[in-house]
Amino acid sequence: MIMNVLLFAVGFVCLIFGGDWFVDGASSFAKSRHMSPLLIGATIVSIGTTLPEVMVSSQAALKGSAGISYGNAIGSIICNTALISAITITANPSAISRKTLIMPVSFFFVSAAIYCFTAYTTGFFSRILGLIFLVIFACYMYTLITRGNSNDGDLGDEIKDMPLWKQWMYMVAGAGFIAIGANLLVDNGTAIASAVGIPDSVIGLTIVALGTSLPELITAINSLRKGVSSMSLGNVIGANLFNLILVSGMAMTISPFHIPTEKVLFGTNASLVLDIPVMLTVMLIMTVPTLLKERVERWQGILLLIIYFSFLAFQFLF
Repeated sequence: MIMNVLLFAVGFVCLIFGGDWFVDGASSFAKSRHMSPLLIGATIVSIGTTLPEVMVSSQAALKGSAGISYGNAIGSIICNTALISAITITANPSAISRKTLIMPVSFFFVSAAIYCFTAYTTGFFSRILGLIFLVIFACYMYTLITRGNSNDGDLGDEIKDMPLWKQWMYMVAGAGFIAIGANLLVDNGTAIASAVGIPDSVIGLTIVALGTSLPELITAINSLRKGVSSMSLGNVIGANLFNLILVSGMAMTISPFHIPTEKVLFGTNASLVLDIPVMLTVMLIMTVPTLLKERVERWQGILLLIIYFSFLAFQFLF
C-alpha cells in the first residue's frame, strides 16, 4: 500500500513535468511555423495539456477500469473549470473576446448534448459513439486550422523560442513522461481504491482528474504571472472540449463501457444526478455570462471554487 502511494506520487510528478515540457516544445514549434496565437492556444497548447487525460483514460480502458476512464474525463472538466479557471478568474478578472470563445463553447455544448443523451437513455458508451466524438474532434481541428490563422494578439513573450532539435526533444521527452506517469497513476490509483474501498469512478473524478489537470494549472499560473489570463481561460475551454470528444472518444473506441453504477444518490445513479449536472453547471457559469458581457467577473470565480470544493467533499463523505 505504501509503495502504491509512492508510485502514485511519482506518476503525478511525471505528468507535471511531461505536460509542461510537451507544451513548451509544441508551442515553440508552432510559433516558429508562424501559426497564429489563437491557433496555438486552441490546438497545440490544449492538446498538450490534455495528453495526460488521453493517456490515463486510454490506459484505464485497455485495463478494463471503465470507472477511471469515465470519471477522469468528467472530473477533469469539473476541475479545469471550477478550480483552475476559477483561480484565474478570481485573481484577475478581465475582458475576453467573444469571437475567440464562441466556437469552442458551441462545439462543447453540442458534444455535451450528445454525451448526456446517451448517458440518460442507454447508459452505454459504444465504439460507434467514440468514433463519432473523434470525427467531431477532427472537424473542430479542421475548422480551427482553416479559420484560425488570423492574428488575435501577441503571445511572443509567453511562448519560448527554441532551436528545432530542442523543440522535438521537449515534445518527445514530454510525451514519454506523460505515458509513464499515466501508467503509474492508473495502476496505483486502482490499487489504492481497491485497498481502501473507494470506487474507481470516485478516484477518477477526484484524485486522477486533479493529477491529469496539473498541466492546465501550470499554464494558468504562468499566464497569471505574465499577465495573459485570457490565454489560460481559452486553454481551459479547449481542454474541456478535448476531454469530452478526444479523451472520452478514445476510451469508448478502445473499450466501450456502461456508465459506472458504483455510487447511488437518492436511489439513482449518482453520475446522473450529481457528476454530469455539476459538469454542465460549472461550464454554464463560466461561459454564458462571459459571452454576454465579454469579460469574466470575480463572482464567477468565487462561485466556481465553492462548487468545486463542495463537490470534492461530497465525493469522499457520501
